[in-house]
Amino acid sequence: MASLQRTGLQARILSSEEEEKLKRDQVLVSEFKQQKLEKEAQKNWDLFYKRNSTNFFKDRHWTTREFEELRSCREFEGQKLTVLEAGCGVGNCLFPLLEEDLNIFAYACDFSPRAVEYVKVGTQSIRSAPHLSEVYLVPSTAIFRLQSSATHGPHTCGNSFAQGAGRHTQNPLYDPERCRVFQCDLTADDLLGHVPPESVDAVLLVFVLSAVHPEKMHLVLQNLYKVLKPGKSVLFRDYGLYDHAMLRFKAGSKLGENFYVRQDGTRSYFFTKEFLARLFADTGYEEVVNEYVLRETVNKKEGLCVPRVFLQSKFQKSLKNPNRATLGLGHQVGSCASPLDKESLR
Repeated sequence: MASLQRTGLQARILSSEEEEKLKRDQVLVSEFKQQKLEKEAQKNWDLFYKRNSTNFFKDRHWTTREFEELRSCREFEGQKLTVLEAGCGVGNCLFPLLEEDLNIFAYACDFSPRAVEYVKVGTQSIRSAPHLSEVYLVPSTAIFRLQSSATHGPHTCGNSFAQGAGRHTQNPLYDPERCRVFQCDLTADDLLGHVPPESVDAVLLVFVLSAVHPEKMHLVLQNLYKVLKPGKSVLFRDYGLYDHAMLRFKAGSKLGENFYVRQDGTRSYFFTKEFLARLFADTGYEEVVNEYVLRETVNKKEGLCVPRVFLQSKFQKSLKNPNRATLGLGHQVGSCASPLDKESLR
């Protein structure tokens, strides 16, 4: 298995067969089902983590290599940096980053309460709490149905995975002195409730925004803007237009232009550089880098060549007008998805 990678300003060119496939696939999922998917977005991501726990994605040891900003933004050697990972999943980026750079403090959040608990207490602690069988999600609350009891009522808790889970061992990788992890819907929950204003040196937005409904993406960027220091950047990586994952969707999966739903109910948007640039600019950011990453994974034994397309970008909060993106949050309730390293062919 070999992988070839290059960057560029132009999108991938489709073959005639691929063009024909996309032309045929014009029927959209019904409005009723689309509204249901939006309403159940958090539940679908939580069920994803219930099925896969921490085993689905590989650790991202490439973060500091791909985003040199995490090294170069220091004013002096050994300077402490504050980073926000928006959409941390189960810690596949967070933990390698903290291990590699001892001078980083990280805030990290995820849409899925289950993913957040995996980061804090690990999978074994959750599995060893036998009374936790099924999770029903409402905003900021997890209600657990007891496996055995008609005599026991539901137990309600806040950010903890119920009292039983709290008694178990903390995830050995999780250090509260170096990171603060919390559950958050980035389209509806104000980050200022967890992160001080203009306190973050860099925001990681890696395979996260694609899972948010396109009409609500600007709410995520507004939220991040408030905690980012003036002159500092959002470091972005996500699916690009015509990625292999986009071409694998079957008929009946299309929600809108470049927007699709998987069989498990989670959704994915495929970005063009023009759409992304406009989205960030309209929220008050300045473009620094915005380019496609084109990768071909070749399996000579199987005779396969899988074309992957990502968009890798850097957008800076202006020094001139640091308070521009402060409105809009809290007036619309929406669903943002969990941070996933969607480089796998989901």
